[in-house]
Amino acid sequence: MFKQVTSLYLPGYARTLVYMLQSTEYQVEPYIKWIHRTKNFRAVSYRRELAKTKAAQGLLYALRLGILIEILAGVALIILGINKTIAGGIFFGAVVIVIYPFVWAYLLVVPLILGRYLVSKPQAQRDITTASQIFKDHPATKIAIAGSYGKTTMKELLLCVLSEKLNVAATPANKNVSVSHAKFAKGLNRDEDLLIIEYGEGEPGDVKRYSELTHPNRGVITGLAPAHLDKYKTLKAAGEDIFSLADYLNNKNVYVYEDSSTKDFIKKPYHVFNQSGALGSKISDIKVGIDGTSFTLSKAKKSLKLKSGLIGRHQVAYLAFVAVLALDLGLSEEQVISGIAKTKPFEHRMQPYELNGAWILDDTYNGNLEGIKAGTRLLAELKAKRKVYITPGLVEQGEETEKVHLEIGNLIAKSEPDLVVLMKNSVTQYIEKGLKDEGYKNELQIIDDPLDFYVNLKHIVAGGDLVVMQNDWPDNYV
Repeated sequence: MFKQVTSLYLPGYARTLVYMLQSTEYQVEPYIKWIHRTKNFRAVSYRRELAKTKAAQGLLYALRLGILIEILAGVALIILGINKTIAGGIFFGAVVIVIYPFVWAYLLVVPLILGRYLVSKPQAQRDITTASQIFKDHPATKIAIAGSYGKTTMKELLLCVLSEKLNVAATPANKNVSVSHAKFAKGLNRDEDLLIIEYGEGEPGDVKRYSELTHPNRGVITGLAPAHLDKYKTLKAAGEDIFSLADYLNNKNVYVYEDSSTKDFIKKPYHVFNQSGALGSKISDIKVGIDGTSFTLSKAKKSLKLKSGLIGRHQVAYLAFVAVLALDLGLSEEQVISGIAKTKPFEHRMQPYELNGAWILDDTYNGNLEGIKAGTRLLAELKAKRKVYITPGLVEQGEETEKVHLEIGNLIAKSEPDLVVLMKNSVTQYIEKGLKDEGYKNELQIIDDPLDFYVNLKHIVAGGDLVVMQNDWPDNYV
C-alpha cells in the first residue's frame, strides 16, 4: 500500500501519465479508465517506454511545469499559514500538494480535448473532404480491404504481386482510418494504375464512412472474428459493419474469404475464396515448412505451381486469391509466379527467426481468434523435438471474453505442445480451464513477469525446439 501511494509522488509520475496517454493513442476515455484501475504507477510503463515524439515531449514539459507551479503554490500557502498571513494556509497548502497527482492526471487531457475540437477536428474534416474528391476523381482501380483480421497481410500481398506489372499505391503499415486515408490521398500522383486502401474498424459505422470517403470500385473482405467487441458488442454487429463495404459496392466486385463466420453474410453475386480454392480455381498439393509454403492452383487444364515465403496453410487461400485476381487484372503467369515468390512474412506476423538452434515463430501482432486457430494448427503440423506455445490471450473480447479464452485453451491443447506458457492476467484462468477441459497434461507455466521471460527466452529454448508466440498484451490491459 505504501509503495502504491508513494508512486503518485515520484519524479517519474509525469512521464508515466504521458506514456499512458500515448499508449492509448491519445484517446481520452481509455486513458481515464486506465488511470482509474491503476494502483501502482511504478509498474505502468512495463513493456515499453515513452516514445519521444514532439507531442509527447511537449505534453511532458507542460505537465512538469504545471506540477512544479502547484507544488510551489502549496509551499507558499503553508509558509503564509505559518506566518499567520493567511488563515488555514497550512491546511490548504498541504491539500494543494497532496492532490496534485489527481488534478494533473485529468488536466493533462484538457489541452488535448480543446486542441482536438477547436483545431484538429475541423482541420481533419477539411482534409477528409478534400481527400474524398481526390479519391472520387482518381482514374485508378480502387480496392478496399475490410475484415476483423488479415487486412494488412492481404494489402501487402496485393501490393507485392500486382506491382510486378502495375503502378500500385497502398496505404502504409496499419494506417487505416479516415485521417490516414486523407494523408494517403494527398500523396497520390494520379498516374497510379491501382490503389489499395485498408479499412480499420473500431465502432459501428466506421467501414461505411471509409467507403464514402475513398470511393472504392472493388472490395475484399478478409474474414470475421471476435474483435473490438467492447464497441460492437456482438460478432453479428461487427459483421454488419464490415459488410457495409459490399453494400456500398451494390454487391458487385466483392471478394470474400469464406468460412463459418462469413457464410451467413455472403450473397450470390459475391466472389469467394477459401482453403479449397479461389474464384473458380482449385488449390492442391499444399506443402508447409519453416521456409515457406507451396501449392498448386488449377483451373480447367491450366495449373500454376506457386511458392511463397509465408508460413502456414492459413496463408494459402489469400495467396491463391491474390494470384487469381492478378491474372484477372492482366498480369502474366510468369509475373504472378514471380510476385508470389517475393512474398515473405511481415514483422511479428508469423515471422520466423532462429535462436540457439530453436525456431521461433513470432506472431505477437496477432490479436484475434482466427490467428490463434492458425497458429495452433501450424504448431501441430510442423515437426520439432519440443514444441512450445506462448500467449497472454486476447484483448477487447467484450462479453465473449470467457467463451473465447476457453476455446483458446481447447485449441492449444489439441495442438499438443510439450510446454504451454501463459502470461498472467485477467483471462489466464479461462485459458487454463480450456486446457484442462481438453485434457492437456504436459507442462504449463504461468509467468508473472512477461518482459523478463521474453528477455531471457534464449536461456529457455534449445536446438530442435519450435516456439510459437502469439499476441502481445499492451500495458493498458490487465
